[in-house]
Amino acid sequence: MTRMIAGRPLHPVGLGCMNLSWAYGTPPSPAEGAALLNRALDLGYDHLDTARIYGAGANEALIGEALKGRRGEFFLASKCGIVVDGPRRGVDCSPEAIDQAIDASLAALGTDHIDLYYMHRFDPKVGIADSVGALARAIEAGKIGAYGVSEWSATHIEEAHRVHRVAAVQTEYSLWTRNVELAVLETCGRLGIALVAFSPVGRGALAGLLRDPATLEEQDLRTKMPRFNGANWPHNLALIDRLGALAGEAGVTAAQLALAWVLSRGAHVHVIPGTTREQHLADNYAAGTLELPAALLAAADALINQHTVAGHRYHDAIRPTIDTEEFEPA
Repeated sequence: MTRMIAGRPLHPVGLGCMNLSWAYGTPPSPAEGAALLNRALDLGYDHLDTARIYGAGANEALIGEALKGRRGEFFLASKCGIVVDGPRRGVDCSPEAIDQAIDASLAALGTDHIDLYYMHRFDPKVGIADSVGALARAIEAGKIGAYGVSEWSATHIEEAHRVHRVAAVQTEYSLWTRNVELAVLETCGRLGIALVAFSPVGRGALAGLLRDPATLEEQDLRTKMPRFNGANWPHNLALIDRLGALAGEAGVTAAQLALAWVLSRGAHVHVIPGTTREQHLADNYAAGTLELPAALLAAADALINQHTVAGHRYHDAIRPTIDTEEFEPA
């Protein structure tokens, strides 16, 4: 069972590599990260996702070093556009920044081509045709195979698609984050664009293993997210426990049920969960071929959604950087 991205048939479950280098507390050692990446390929994973921002290039370098003898075994995606330090801090998708980022990504990854290169966020300061033009030239030069966008609105996706075909749209999508259902999910399906869902297990929350966010390390991004704060977490944990009970009755893990639900939303939908544990790596991969009853998926859908979850997915400082359509406040 495969699904298409940029003309390539891929397993619907790819591997988000971010947390091997950044974001969710202390990452595993490079040796542990390399072992997990190789194990992923051994299991059959054929779609790896990284970005320039992940560990300030460390994640790309980890993939390049760990898998340098296996480049032909996987579809490789990376991203540019978010600048976290220096005078350009923010979003920069100018042609010059894109050109520089692609060359830096190629060097870090130790490869002569990247299969899919995303603009990590929408940059309102730069004309869409200018940004897409830089990516189109990189495609012509053979540096990248195709381009995508991340957390863009349907209107801007369509505008970019008119300039040069968009291969994929990456955005957060899970039981508890449904923004793409306002417009992006339909737009991608209509235009033949792959929708790649990041954080399909709610940044790990829907797996049910996190019991108390107070135990998270200070540098963990989730400590700044409203759904994990003291006011909202007890309500959300109760929903998560009910999801776990549904999954247990069906003989699957809560994470597998969450992944299967996202994949059920359309034949153009892919998921890229991340993990640092080999068992979860195998469980997540298996979710791509699970055939769960429609009634179970419907029960999960009704249990956790934008109406039942407490708290926004991002804190106030991050929200302005997200272009994807937003639900009206309740």
